[in-house]
Amino acid sequence: MFKGFQTRTVHRDGVRLHTRVAGDGPPLLLLHGHPQTLAMWHRVAPALAECFTVVLMDLRGYGDSARPTPDAEHRVHSKREMALDALAVMAQHGFDRFGVLAHDRGARVAHRLAADHPHAVPRLMLLDIAPTLAMYGHTSEDFARAYWHWFFLIQPPPLPEALIACDPARYVRSVMGSRHAGLAPFDPAALAEYERCAALPGTAASICEDYRASAGIDLEHDRADVAAGHCLMQPLRVFWGEHGTVGRCFDVLSLWRERAHQVTGQALPCGHYIAEELPGRVIAEALTFFTP
Repeated sequence: MFKGFQTRTVHRDGVRLHTRVAGDGPPLLLLHGHPQTLAMWHRVAPALAECFTVVLMDLRGYGDSARPTPDAEHRVHSKREMALDALAVMAQHGFDRFGVLAHDRGARVAHRLAADHPHAVPRLMLLDIAPTLAMYGHTSEDFARAYWHWFFLIQPPPLPEALIACDPARYVRSVMGSRHAGLAPFDPAALAEYERCAALPGTAASICEDYRASAGIDLEHDRADVAAGHCLMQPLRVFWGEHGTVGRCFDVLSLWRERAHQVTGQALPCGHYIAEELPGRVIAEALTFFTP
């Protein structure tokens, strides 16, 4: 799926991070969502690599990156730690400033990356999320039913881990297939990759820890930002699917304008998996937004 991309491994604090890179231009980091891997960018990354140096990475706990041992406070899987992973990956590839295009869980990492390291991220584009703090704070029955996994995965171990590990492929298909377009948008090779990586040892635990962190320590970090009056200063472009849960349950632009000074964006005619449902639109928007 990534002809011409080189595979590189980066190590940070004992955590192995799997990456792919191609292109020769301004650096652009792409971060994937749940329960996916960097394979979700297979319809977007090759075209972007014609104009940018595109770096793809599997978040810790996903894809072919390492599954670190959980800790009681979920710090190891916090978005702050994942943001430091992203910095290390880009530094290893020779970049200290870079654009970020991110979806779902990766977009939450990108938000923390831009907040903690504003010097490193001059621009970011986020796909189909509202701020984590706002989404938990404004949870409705409609949201809870649609995003049931948010509340299932944060339950105490080992029950969620055990249920996922007993049939990882079924978990992947259940989460992804329950959205607007079912499983139709996904290339069979990409779907097989998501299923393969979900079955790797430690994945179930890391998935749960990712969400436990988001419902715990990540919210602490977000509340600290709000209390201190910290907002993103970089230009932020946000898109969400008009058939998706995020746009139905939240006022996406208004919520982001509470957390960032320069926000533009709109709904797109698709569901949650924008990069696989509307790759041409994502490519066009990224070329316009990230081109110097």
